[in-house]
Amino acid sequence: MKADDHATLVETLLTTCRDRGLRAATAESCTGGLVAAAITEVAGASDVFERGFVVYSNAAKVQLLGVAESTLRAHGAVSRETAVELAQGALAHSEADIAVSVTGVAGPGGGTAQKPVGLVHFACARRSGGVLSAERRFGALTRAEIRALATRQALEMLLEAARLAP
Repeated sequence: MKADDHATLVETLLTTCRDRGLRAATAESCTGGLVAAAITEVAGASDVFERGFVVYSNAAKVQLLGVAESTLRAHGAVSRETAVELAQGALAHSEADIAVSVTGVAGPGGGTAQKPVGLVHFACARRSGGVLSAERRFGALTRAEIRALATRQALEMLLEAARLAP
């Protein structure tokens, strides 16, 4: 999946956010900024995209977005709990109205029996309240395929959050 494969989805996201007066932020780990890159690939994204955080290390998750060290110890970086705190932290450290987070195991190494390659957790928080979360098990695909599918999932969640925001 190439970056331009996301263009129509991003255009819909940008239009929806513009129509509703919403700004968006991203908090990315395993996608390393691909969600932000997909959004900013489309001209006019600056109307909507407020900022993006790439928080690959646990230290960055804690220092930049306020993820609790206790959450990382209890649940690990690849968990629903961490994804929720990442999304909430992106809202707290930005002027965005909606924020999506992505954390997972893109492979080819790093997987375990409990957290295999292809496991990705997502969360999307709205400043007006509410958090959407999702877990995807993309399977033993290539690193590029997992990251592309995770990017698409994150964009779809942002669009859903934009549609739900008051």
